[in-house]
Amino acid sequence: MTNQPFDRHEPRQWQGPAQGYDDPREAEQYTQQWQGQTWETSVQPPVPAAPAEETAYLPQQQYEQQQYGQQPPQQYQQPYQQYPQQQYGQQHGQQYGQPQQYPAQTYTPQPQPEPQPEPQPQPRPHEPPPAPDTGYGPATIAGNARITDAQRARAEGRSPIIEPGGQPAALTALLGLLLAGAAAVGGYAVLAPLVVLQAVTAAGWFRLNGMWPARQGIALGFLGALVADAALLVSDRSPAALLGTIGVWVLLSLVLHLRSHADPDERMYGLTATVVASALAIVAGGWLAADADAVTVGAIAVAVAALVRALPLPTPVSVAVALLAAAGAGFAAGGITDLGSSGALLGAGAAVCALVGHRVASYDYPSRFVHFTAGVALPLSAAAPAVWALGRVLG
Repeated sequence: MTNQPFDRHEPRQWQGPAQGYDDPREAEQYTQQWQGQTWETSVQPPVPAAPAEETAYLPQQQYEQQQYGQQPPQQYQQPYQQYPQQQYGQQHGQQYGQPQQYPAQTYTPQPQPEPQPEPQPQPRPHEPPPAPDTGYGPATIAGNARITDAQRARAEGRSPIIEPGGQPAALTALLGLLLAGAAAVGGYAVLAPLVVLQAVTAAGWFRLNGMWPARQGIALGFLGALVADAALLVSDRSPAALLGTIGVWVLLSLVLHLRSHADPDERMYGLTATVVASALAIVAGGWLAADADAVTVGAIAVAVAALVRALPLPTPVSVAVALLAAAGAGFAAGGITDLGSSGALLGAGAAVCALVGHRVASYDYPSRFVHFTAGVALPLSAAAPAVWALGRVLG
C-alpha cells in the first residue's frame, strides 16, 4: 500500500479495529507517517550578522514642538514590520529534520525624546506692585483695631504733635503784613484780607475736627463772619456787634441741627464744630473793630512770631524766642505809630494768642490741608481779641 500524505483538512474515517499481522514490516504500511515540519530544537538556522551601519550609535533627535492636531514628521513614522505567514505541513517532499529558512529581519532603533526640564513657576503678569508703607499696621479681620499715627507715636514714646512748617508760617506772615498795610491805608481796605482770613478759619476748623466735606457748616460759619463785618460797619465798629452776631448764630446752628435726621452723636459733633467755627470766624472780625495803629503793630508781631516759631529749634526755646521777637517787632512798629514803646507789650500779647492758635492747629498729626488752613488762619484769628483789647487799653 502506498503511503498517503497527511492532509489536515480531510477527516479520517475510522475503518474498524486493526487486524493482527504476523510480519512487523507488513504492519508498518498501516502506520501513520508524519512528514511535515518539526520543532527540532537541536538544529537552528544561523543568525546572520547585522551590518555595522545599522548597529552604530545614532545621535538623539530633537523633537520639534508639535501643535495640537498635526501629524508627526515623516522621519519619525516607523512602518509596521510585515512578517510572512508561516505554514507548516503544506509542502511535499520535505525531509524529517530539515530546517526552515526565514528571511532576516533588521531592527532600526527609534530615537528617544530628550527629557524636557520641569517648567518653572512664572510670575503673574498682572501682579500688583507692593503697597507703600503708610505707617499703619496690616489690615486684619481678627478683631485687632488699627491704631492711628498719634496712638502709635504715644506708644513709642514720641510726641503726637506735628507743627506747621515753614510754608504755612510764610502764608501767615504774608496775610499779617497785608492786614498791617491795609490798616495803614485806612478805610475799608482791611476788609479784603479779613474776608480771606475768615473763610480759611471756618474751613480749617472743620477739617481739624475730621469733618470734610462739611459744606453747610463752613458756609454757615463764613456767613456769620460776613454778617458780623456788616454789623461792625453799621455800628461804627462797636464790639457789641460781634457778640450779638455770635449769639444769633449759636441759636441758628442749634435749630438747624435739631432738624437733622442724623444720629444723635453725629448731630452733636456737627453742632459743636459749627458753633466753634462760626465763633472763630466772627471773632476774627476784631481786626476790623480794633484801632488802626493797634492792627498795624499786632499784625506785624504775629507775622514775626509765626516765622520764628517755624525755625527748627526745641519747642521751649522756639516759644521763648518767638515771644521775644514779637515784642521787639511790636516795639519797632510802635515807633512808627502813636503807640510808641507800648507797642512791645501789645506785640507780646498778640504773639501769645497767636502761639496758642498755632498749637491748636498742630493737634494730633493733622493733615497737610489742616496746616494750610487752620495752621495759617488760627494764629491771626486767635490774636484778634488781644489786639482789640490791648489797643483800647494802651491807646
